[in-house]
Amino acid sequence: MALVTRRAFLTGASGVALGTLGLGSYAFAVEPGFLLTLTRYAPALPRWPVGQRLKIAVIADIHACEPWMPAARIRHIADFTNTLQPDLIVILGDYVAGHNVVTGPVLPEAWGEALSVLQAPLGVYAILGNHDWWHGPLMTLPGDGGKSVRLGLKRANIQVLENDAIRLANAQGRAFWLLGLSDQLAFVHHHAKGGRIGADDLPGTLAKVKDEAPIILLAHEPRIFPHVPEQVALTLCGHTHGGQVNVPGLTQSFVATAGADSRYIYGHIVEGNKHLIISAGLGTSIMPVRFMRPPEVVEINLGETDAA
Repeated sequence: MALVTRRAFLTGASGVALGTLGLGSYAFAVEPGFLLTLTRYAPALPRWPVGQRLKIAVIADIHACEPWMPAARIRHIADFTNTLQPDLIVILGDYVAGHNVVTGPVLPEAWGEALSVLQAPLGVYAILGNHDWWHGPLMTLPGDGGKSVRLGLKRANIQVLENDAIRLANAQGRAFWLLGLSDQLAFVHHHAKGGRIGADDLPGTLAKVKDEAPIILLAHEPRIFPHVPEQVALTLCGHTHGGQVNVPGLTQSFVATAGADSRYIYGHIVEGNKHLIISAGLGTSIMPVRFMRPPEVVEINLGETDAA
């Protein structure tokens, strides 16, 4: 049996240590703090007419905090989003910090100013996420039910949709509905509203649709998807961060810790005639780490492909 020399053992151990350090540095610093990717989808939707073209830019889960997601990085993300020249920009919630490994807060005034540069012909619309309801700019600060987040978005000229529906039309004048759902986990820590855990009202929101124009639904958590009827052409969600750490086993653990459904983690998901796209988002929660699931802006091009 061949024996390993002390020098060979130390060389190998040093290599493993350096490799581990390198992976750790990448996962804790490079990927979450410096990378930004663009993910494009052109889904063929049964409930969206071919030829009714619409380009949507999607931003999700900013989780503003120092040093991981400062205002300057948010401004860079907003500037990049504008270069896509979308018809419509949507932001899918969770603007505040998602963990305690921070050096300081980024206040709504700061991240709101960074987002205020977003521009699209049909406007910029937002929903709130669970963290926006639960706590302040830091997880150690008390929450105000999302009031400060709403104010930050309002100052940025971004319209917040909470169980709301708005009728829009593309450049050719063809109408569609944009629906925004209130957060499904808003009251988890308080059990308000007679034991309800969410502020969402899907039936009430759908009831505001007054014609047969196609529907896009914004919801922070994808757990709503089994309850979404087929009349909705496309559901857009965040919350899961795409698993944040894209490693078999660890991904499922992260999603379970976040209270999400393991069926709905990332990407384009089709169930029958229903379509869901989940963004990996931009920031981090639980820990400031991403691995093989870099921060992303999503571009969705509708009406280019016939579902048949």
